[in-house]
Amino acid sequence: MSVQSVDRIDLGRVRQLWHMLEPLHAVVYFAPEAFEESGRLGIESGRWPTYFAWRAAPLGPVGSEQVTSAFYSFSPETVERYIPSVWGAASPADALAARLRAVDRAYRALFGDRIDSPELAEAAALARRAAEAAVHAGRPLAAANAAQPWPAEPHLVLWQAATTLREHRGDGHLAALLVAGLDPVEALVSFAAIGAAPEETFASRGWSEKEWGAARERLVERGLLEPDGTATEAGRALRATVERHTDELAAAPWRALGAADTGRLADLLGDYWVAVIGSGLLPGTNTLGIGKV
Repeated sequence: MSVQSVDRIDLGRVRQLWHMLEPLHAVVYFAPEAFEESGRLGIESGRWPTYFAWRAAPLGPVGSEQVTSAFYSFSPETVERYIPSVWGAASPADALAARLRAVDRAYRALFGDRIDSPELAEAAALARRAAEAAVHAGRPLAAANAAQPWPAEPHLVLWQAATTLREHRGDGHLAALLVAGLDPVEALVSFAAIGAAPEETFASRGWSEKEWGAARERLVERGLLEPDGTATEAGRALRATVERHTDELAAAPWRALGAADTGRLADLLGDYWVAVIGSGLLPGTNTLGIGKV
């Protein structure tokens, strides 16, 4: 089935599952247990050293060029601050083991007795089926995570499935940005321009004011931004096309799972999504624009 044949209802469900699974994945970058585990490896304390170690580890002991390419939105200088230096503190294999320990501890703290519930086990099984149905050609981060062995415990299966699926979607999103002609900094500038998040939210990606300003000028010349940095009608249309293409490229695992089981998974995830969001661990404003696009 081609991406053009995915109907609007299916794409709405695809977007919903992303919104529900993303927080379940992202908790590993913010939970105190994650920082404790990375610290035990000798990785520099703080969010970003942990983030780069955890997220890049499935790729192996790669250099900054490969990580910059795969992560896309971070400036090369920001990536170079952490990669490959983190591999001097811990090997990717050690980082992979530590991030799974971090997920185990964080999920147990967040979910309590529900960690052993039949509902979580069912959700994990459904999410795993979707993740295993994903095709990873041209999707390096999805492929790298899919290559990791499945853990035994259902809550860890749920996290690994959520991670593989979100990286599958993310790899597709980069393809959509490339087709739209948006380079890494232009992707952020154009996203901020539609109100996905304030510009300062994207400062963590490390682009200088000069680089941000030059990207804005390029987008103004293309008729995608007003001189004040807000999106034109054409700019909003282009971003809508990017998001639609992203949903289309992320739809195959959910089509394989089927409408009924995908709906069941959405229902099952509700309590766990609420637990993560209600914990206050995740930032209310994020660079993904969840809730805005």
